[in-house]
Amino acid sequence: MKKSIAFLKIIGIILIVLLVGLVTIPLLIPIPPLQDIRPVQELQDQDSRFMEIQGIRVHYKIYGSGEPSMILLHGFGASTFSWREVMQPLAKYGTVIAYDRPAFGLTSRPLPGDWQGVNPYSVEGNIALLLELMNRLNIRQAILIGNSAGGRLAMQMALAHPDRVVGLVLVDAAIYQGGGVQSSLVRFLMNTPLFNRVGPYLIRSAFAGQQGQSLISMAWHNPARITPEIIEGYRKPLHMENWDRALWEFTKAGSGNEDLSLRFVELTIPVLVVTGDDDRIVPTDLSLKLAEQIPNARLVVFSNCGHVPQEECPDQFLQATEDFVHQISLRK
Repeated sequence: MKKSIAFLKIIGIILIVLLVGLVTIPLLIPIPPLQDIRPVQELQDQDSRFMEIQGIRVHYKIYGSGEPSMILLHGFGASTFSWREVMQPLAKYGTVIAYDRPAFGLTSRPLPGDWQGVNPYSVEGNIALLLELMNRLNIRQAILIGNSAGGRLAMQMALAHPDRVVGLVLVDAAIYQGGGVQSSLVRFLMNTPLFNRVGPYLIRSAFAGQQGQSLISMAWHNPARITPEIIEGYRKPLHMENWDRALWEFTKAGSGNEDLSLRFVELTIPVLVVTGDDDRIVPTDLSLKLAEQIPNARLVVFSNCGHVPQEECPDQFLQATEDFVHQISLRK
């Protein structure tokens, strides 16, 4: 019996040593710094603008004038670049604004300790930033056009501030796919020193090189149409300082676990749901379900199109969106 107890103690000590090693060794391994980091002045476009909001230097673009105002919200891993094909055509009908959400594009990337109060990468932080952007640009009400995770934010904004949103265009929107971390254990682990050190490095691996290009290809029905210029447009923000650490903070914050379908009845504004018929990121069936469940929503399905119709099928996207915007203008 004593031998058994002694043996178990030895096993316990070995396990503790192994656990301590697993926790401490990764903390001792040096993580190489990001390569080819450039000042934002070298990355911005001729039409780039910047605005300081809540300590964040927000990158945005604006075209057109007057009402209606249309604000374009990009998806995960994207930026204002995602709207390059449709911004100026939409500006024929009013004011069009696209901006880079925190953790993306050329918007600055605060790290823990840089902000006080609300986490800028959280849902609440994103809504507060969008609201302040509208206030600073003197936009009383806007049509929100959101792709993928940007569609989820568009709906969250409409539910939080219904007096500021007059219409929603949900583009292959990730409404049923909340981005929050479900497990309390996973949430705990993601906030440990170990994961806060290793997490950004894992982010690098996912977005750099061939893996990152595969993620872009997955968003298109016909990846053969993705040019080197498009790849470079998506990769440009990877030259921003702390892009990996900021994206890790965004991943930890998530885009909310709330079941938004329980609040569809609150949407009394016009809603247009559009989707490609070959969306492999937010399956097309989910957009069909979304259009069915939102009261009085309209649905348009683009043929031979994937997850980013504003890029892959801009003519179809513009026709559907312009008709919708025109109808809202007639209601006023």
